[in-house]
Amino acid sequence: MQTMEQCFDPFPRLETERTWLRPITHEDLEDMYAYCSIPVVSQFTTWDAHQSREDTRGFIDFIQNQYETRKIGPWGIEDKGSGNLIGSCNYVNCNQSQLTAELGYVLSPSYWNKGIMSEVIRRVIRFGFEEMGLERIEAKCMVENIGSARVMEKSGMTYEGTLRSYMQVKEQRLDLKLYAIIRVDFESGCSDS
Repeated sequence: MQTMEQCFDPFPRLETERTWLRPITHEDLEDMYAYCSIPVVSQFTTWDAHQSREDTRGFIDFIQNQYETRKIGPWGIEDKGSGNLIGSCNYVNCNQSQLTAELGYVLSPSYWNKGIMSEVIRRVIRFGFEEMGLERIEAKCMVENIGSARVMEKSGMTYEGTLRSYMQVKEQRLDLKLYAIIRVDFESGCSDS
């Protein structure tokens, strides 16, 4: 088993039935801008919709820096059928001493309600437990983000409660729903993942 740092050097490439999970490159700029510039995509995120390709280029530069410094960076979600980048998924707020991590993700609205993100999250969760040695994986969403809550539930995560007035986002103090899966849950339902 690898440690959190070792397993991202080189950056792992993963596969699901309909997607490739791989590093994001500057060649993805147009695909990423296409979905990151849509206001509904960033409605329930901490970031604003990209106003220009320069916004997207700056974000990709940030991602590249994460890869280069061996920090955990996002997987680009590539649709196997089209070869287009359709979203991203990553571990954020990793705590090596506690063996915990938090998931974050975004998907192009053209691919919503097709089970793709749940498929991706299940694969990334499996990687977290089997390759990173995590004991707990969690994710949070704004209370109004019903779609994200549904993704977490379909991915095997359990709703643990609402964190009241948890985060300041876009000049609003928000409640967040907390979901998690722990190793024993994953191992008891491993054949379903």
